[in-house]
Amino acid sequence: MDKICSEFDSLISIMKTLRSEKGCPWDRAQTHESLKPYVVEEAFELVEAIDNKDTKKMKEELGDVLLQVIFHSQIASENGTFDIADVMKTLKDKLIRRHPHVFGQSPGYSYQQWEEIKSKEKGDETKSSIGKINQALPALSLARRIQENAAAVGFDWPDVSGALEKVMEEIEELKKAMERGEQKQLTEEIGDLLFAVVNVARFLNVDPELALRKATEKFVKRFNLIEEYARKNGMNLKELSLAQLDELWEKAKGGELV
Repeated sequence: MDKICSEFDSLISIMKTLRSEKGCPWDRAQTHESLKPYVVEEAFELVEAIDNKDTKKMKEELGDVLLQVIFHSQIASENGTFDIADVMKTLKDKLIRRHPHVFGQSPGYSYQQWEEIKSKEKGDETKSSIGKINQALPALSLARRIQENAAAVGFDWPDVSGALEKVMEEIEELKKAMERGEQKQLTEEIGDLLFAVVNVARFLNVDPELALRKATEKFVKRFNLIEEYARKNGMNLKELSLAQLDELWEKAKGGELV
């Protein structure tokens, strides 16, 4: 415990130095608002390390996430609003309140109890079940959370087949919108289709945000193989026909490009 406290105190001291007059100009210039992109970026980099089961990278990325906590706390301390001790105490108190079955006299526990405790803490018992959700979440994650809360009160398909049928229905509606060519309606139908696909993912216990990220990473990996193959063989991708590009793509999928 002494080692943990010592290392943590050192981190706080380093951040104070970086933010001081003799510190780093970049660190001194940062605000809560300017750091927002880094909070999201570091969180996703941690998720990637977890997905890759890279414990060395996880250790590094957890540190980067912790840096954001310390950074924001130091800025708040300078503004006189709160400091890192307040952050830790708030978290400690919250963990105790939300686990009465561990720290209190209530032996029973359920997800519903957890949500009820959260609602009381935030003073939003009177809000709708979906109105309590953080609207700043990435769109796919937001859609899933809304669907989960709607399902919690019984507004849901009996099984995944209903959700799949809804996807097919939305595809047909998109086709009709494409025939009409109205951009506003196309945007709406694409949104409906994405929302329906997220619902299927929810039924299958698949995180849509991570699923799309992995699919994107897979595309990038295969496309990089195609580009590398083209360079090695003196080919210009822009000059190839669609059939030739498709052939290269299939070879990349099959691991045939070397």
